[in-house]
Amino acid sequence: MSNSRRSFCLTLIFWCAVLPALFLIASCAANQPGLEIAMEYKPQDEEQQTSDLTRLLMEKMEKDYQHGKMLRGAHPKHHGCLRTQFVIEANLPQHLRVGVFTETKTYPAWVRFSSSAPKVQPDSKRDVLGMAIKLMDVDGEKLLEDEKDESTQDFLLISHPVLLVGNVKDFLKLTDSAINGGLFWFFLNPFDLHLKEIVIGLKALKRHANPLHTRYWSTTPYLFGPGQAVKYSAFPCAGLSGTIAKKSGPGYLRQAMKKELAQDEACFDFMVQIQTDPQKMPIEDARTNWDETLSPFIKVATLKIPSQVFDSPGQMDFCEDLSFTPWHSLSEHRPLGGINRARKQIYRDLSIFRHEQNNKKREEPQSSD
Repeated sequence: MSNSRRSFCLTLIFWCAVLPALFLIASCAANQPGLEIAMEYKPQDEEQQTSDLTRLLMEKMEKDYQHGKMLRGAHPKHHGCLRTQFVIEANLPQHLRVGVFTETKTYPAWVRFSSSAPKVQPDSKRDVLGMAIKLMDVDGEKLLEDEKDESTQDFLLISHPVLLVGNVKDFLKLTDSAINGGLFWFFLNPFDLHLKEIVIGLKALKRHANPLHTRYWSTTPYLFGPGQAVKYSAFPCAGLSGTIAKKSGPGYLRQAMKKELAQDEACFDFMVQIQTDPQKMPIEDARTNWDETLSPFIKVATLKIPSQVFDSPGQMDFCEDLSFTPWHSLSEHRPLGGINRARKQIYRDLSIFRHEQNNKKREEPQSSD
């Protein structure tokens, strides 16, 4: 038997012997005692990991955009920011009348559609889409210390129900591996396997036909009033679409939205999914999908997108300069879990850094009119 064949056989035997044990250990670890609804469980080293992650991402942005305008560290390619209305459902049950959903009213809003690849690439490439919603004219004190009097509420969603990593520790490992060329080792290190992440990545990366016909999820949980946690989802009123033109240019997603909104309107059902089981619907693992059979999504609002022209140079620049974070929020909708806790520092620091590099003033829009 050749050395290469012997090596292959030994590797196969190793994985066959070790994998069942690893899956058993992971299963036992996931079943943690003492978990409670809407409760967070912060690891000891998370703040340092968040600082390390912020530094890594900042260094990457500086390297990637040495010349020209600095784009976002996440979701750098946008397909447009649209003027919208966020209409709260009438006659919501009492337990859903929370924060911005307390009264039946309509908020003016902006929605930014984007792609998540770390560098701008043609829309024909498989990718994850983003949907960032910014409600305007939202009364009440906000969470960020120096933005308490701002009048916006943000909701951030993507086109897959879960994230690639579940916590800040693995997010740091993944980012470091991606920057330094060690992704293979991140996923297949036998002493720190990330097989679930491989499956998530393969399922999440898709070719999309139109951002207006794609479903989006928040992936991470949020407080929804005292003692209640939810995840969000937005489902297109016109249904899902998978038809992609054979001859499509590198920016066909924007063109698809432009064509549709030139002659028609669009809308999304905005929904919440309430956490009912702290074990099966964890707060601290953003890789775990909350089963809709355990807790179905409930519609709480409609995002109405009127017919419009959104790709003027001024509006495209405005879209580029907008900043989104789940921490643009009322306390009733406070972000939960490690990934969200890290986002508080990361999104803010990277946004300030980007605006400083581009000599742009960082500010919140005051109205969508």
